[in-house]
Amino acid sequence: MDRPQFLQRVIEWLRAGYPDGVPQGDYIPLVALLRRQLSDDEVAQVADALITDAPANGDPISKVDAAVKIIEITQEMPHEDDIARVRDHLEASGWPFDDSPLTPPAAPDDEPGEQP
Repeated sequence: MDRPQFLQRVIEWLRAGYPDGVPQGDYIPLVALLRRQLSDDEVAQVADALITDAPANGDPISKVDAAVKIIEITQEMPHEDDIARVRDHLEASGWPFDDSPLTPPAAPDDEPGEQP
């Protein structure tokens, strides 16, 4: 669907739901519903840039790396579903992806089977 047709459908949807106009209190929820999503080309661009910048030691590309690259390319904060699409694109190309780089390692006394 091209952009003008998409915008026309959004306008028709809004007019059907709000025949008397959008109440001021509904502006923020509507904007949240209409948030921007990475295009397929942007997903590929982010993934290609991450591959180019990937560590030479074979470490996986991290969720943080993907988020930073999305910000660099779009100048917008990334959303979880956009990061997931980049991850899927990378994994389909055989690149390892670390979904939880900020999870602290388990402390030695947190190992299973040990009792305090």
